[in-house]
Amino acid sequence: MHVLDFEKPIAELEGKIEELRHLAGGDVNIADEVGRLQAKVDKLLRSTYAKLTPWQKTQVARHPERPHALDYIRALIEDFTPLAGDRCFGEDRAIVGGLGRFRGSTVMVIGNEKGSDTESRLKHNFGMAKPEGYRKARRLMEMAGRFGVPVLTLVDTAGAYPGVDAEARGQAEAIARSIEACLDIRVPLISVVIGEGGSGGAIALAAGNAVLMLEHAIYSVISPEGCASILWRSGEAAKDAAEALRLTAQDLHKLGVIDQVVPEPLGGAHRNPDLTFKTLSLAIDSALRDLAGVEGGVLRARRREKFLQMGRTGPV
Repeated sequence: MHVLDFEKPIAELEGKIEELRHLAGGDVNIADEVGRLQAKVDKLLRSTYAKLTPWQKTQVARHPERPHALDYIRALIEDFTPLAGDRCFGEDRAIVGGLGRFRGSTVMVIGNEKGSDTESRLKHNFGMAKPEGYRKARRLMEMAGRFGVPVLTLVDTAGAYPGVDAEARGQAEAIARSIEACLDIRVPLISVVIGEGGSGGAIALAAGNAVLMLEHAIYSVISPEGCASILWRSGEAAKDAAEALRLTAQDLHKLGVIDQVVPEPLGGAHRNPDLTFKTLSLAIDSALRDLAGVEGGVLRARRREKFLQMGRTGPV
């Protein structure tokens, strides 16, 4: 397992446990010692993760072994049928989407996919979508609206792809149209920030009736490194930028930007993906039930008012 810098004391203890387990089977009874060390690991994990700084949470949100969109789709969605292309330019694998069944009910699922190894990360462009990705997302949301199918989005991107080719094909317009589709459809829209929620690339999929966020995910207008390079003229100030951005799930819940913080297993989602899937499944199901039976026009009006309210600082 990839070890983050603040997890090194935990990794050392886990290494000792593995060494002892290799000795198992002989005349030496190591069960008691393994149990004692495991209790120390659990205690250290609990104390460490209870007081993570915003920068440490950023590291956890970016953990290479953290579950990505396709992992959640495989775990939560039955009979998933992927849908491709924007019907304008081409297919963008940074955004995956399609129809499937969540707990027996049809849903449209759309998510940023980062990839899990070098080959898949290159294939999915590290989850950074180009205009055709956002136009595909818009197409799928509008399709869901036509057929009365709820939409579930899984947000995990450092941001939209900033390359010249993306700008030439209208990146800003594509993001704006995707946000417009989020705010316009007359079906329930549940958005979940599962890792990184970066800038317009995230809000393009996250303007939902209910916005959920995993406990150690992050969500911000800009990455800490990008903020540091602008304000401090140095990427070394990323830790200070992370503090200033208020990008943690806990801060954003207090600010009213998100609606619910979904707990992660001890040590983060990457340590126990199966438990993460079960917990998130319950949270999504609850959010969908709260919106079931609400008339489409009311869903649309509530969603728009929710996001308009975030920008108000006084009487209108």
